[in-house]
Order: sequence, then structure tokens, then C-alpha cells
Amino acid sequence: MSDAVAPSPDEAALLERAGLDSVAGAFAYSGGEVLSKPGLGGRERIRVRLTDASGREVVWYLKRYAGGGHGGCLGRCCSAHAGGVSPARRELANIRRLQEAGVPTMRAIAFGEAVDLWGHTRSYIVVTSVPGEALSRCMDDFLDRRGGDVEAMGRFNAALVDLVARLHAAGLVHRDLYAAHIFLDETPDGPGMHLIDVARVFRPRWRRFRWRVKDLAQLKYSMPKRWVAEHWDGFLRAYLGEAGWHHRRPHRAIALKVALLRWRQRRRRRRRRRGGATT
Repeated sequence: MSDAVAPSPDEAALLERAGLDSVAGAFAYSGGEVLSKPGLGGRERIRVRLTDASGREVVWYLKRYAGGGHGGCLGRCCSAHAGGVSPARRELANIRRLQEAGVPTMRAIAFGEAVDLWGHTRSYIVVTSVPGEALSRCMDDFLDRRGGDVEAMGRFNAALVDLVARLHAAGLVHRDLYAAHIFLDETPDGPGMHLIDVARVFRPRWRRFRWRVKDLAQLKYSMPKRWVAEHWDGFLRAYLGEAGWHHRRPHRAIALKVALLRWRQRRRRRRRRRGGATT
């Protein structure tokens, strides 16, 4: 897979002006808004706001991976998912896999990696924003406005089914398929869905069904309870229909529902144990 990215001429000019067209420039960049959350490790996420030649604000996201020495390199090479490549290169590959599968996601407009004399790899990627807002932020309001509209909810659920079914039909799993990573864009033509945070996407060689179940379980328990109560069963039936499981492998449809239930029960038990440990 080629490393080349293809920014437009205007994007290339903005990248050069901000110094984001090289590894050194990307790691020296001190502007933007740092987005932190637990578990990032050596990864940095920065929201970059720039102004193009026409005066329009452009929002991009810069991800910087500091990397590690020989031990870190060995760990990456031994990883079944990493394939011995830098995190930024892996994310670039994932973006392209999703695009090839017809899953709407961001575009990569800059990428680079460098290894120093001590074997430390630094890599970075710059991606565009996606339209709309994360389901984790907008779903309650959407349900308040549209929840009673059967046609509108049908279009929403169909778009969500299509996104997840396309992902899995390509043999890919997200591993963080939470409502925070699916963006809803309400347009006159209907709801659009985009998938973000794709650094951990991979194509499992074994136990694919298990990985898909985990994706679906993450989605279910990150969505508002009222959507789950009113629409989850219909969503699941439509998803299973898209996958052809009802006709070819009905036992898998049953296993999926059981696995989701067990996943929820395990979560409850873990929460009770943590709660007891703190009292």
C-alpha cells in the first residue's frame, strides 16, 4: 500500500504554512488544542484550526506518536495487529481500508515517520474533520426531536446498520465502536454517518464472530437507554439480515444475542466488585 497522501493544492499550502508537511515540523508544532484522555500513552491528539486563502476556517486533527526504542519496536513487530509498522502508518492504512469498503470516514492529508540512530520511531498523521456531531453528544437531542417520527428513525437506524454492516462485511472490526466514534450528519437527503478514531481497526484472522460481537456490544451499551429499549432489536435484526445470518447460519444470530447478554452481565459483575472494593 502506497504511503502517498494527496492533499489538494490549498491543503498542501496550509500544511506547509503550519509546518505540518514534515515529521520535524509536526513534532515542533505548538498551536492547536490538545485533546487528552486516559490511555493515550505516547500518543498526542491536537485539534488544529487554520484559515485558508478564502478566509474559511479549516479544522484538522494532528496525531503524533512518539514511539519507542528497540524494545518498543520488537513489541510492535510481534503484535498480531500492528504488523511491525508505525502507528501513524497503520492508521493511514486503516483509513484507506475503510474508504475501499465504502465506510465514510476522515481523509488523511499528511503522513510521515522517521527513525533516529537509536531506533526510536516518530510518526504523525493529519486527518480532516468529519461532518456532524458524535452520537454520544447529539443522540439525546436527536431523540427528543425525532424519536416520535417513525420515518426519521427508520432512516437513522438504516444508516447506522449500513455503516456497521459495511465495516464487518469488509472483514474489519473497529474495537472501539462506541457512540463517541460515530458522527451523525443531518442533511436534507437524510442522516449521514461517519466513523472516526480508526487507529485500532484491524482484520482478525481468527474468531471473527467474537470480534464483531464485541463491536456490537460496545455500540449497544454506549447508546442512550431509550434508543436501546425502542430500536436495538430492530437494529440487530436488520444487521443480521445484511450479514445473511438469518438464512444461512441462524444459529449465529442466536449466539450473537446470547453473547451480548453475557457481555452485559459480566460488566455488571465487574461494576459490583469495583463498588464493593471502594466501600
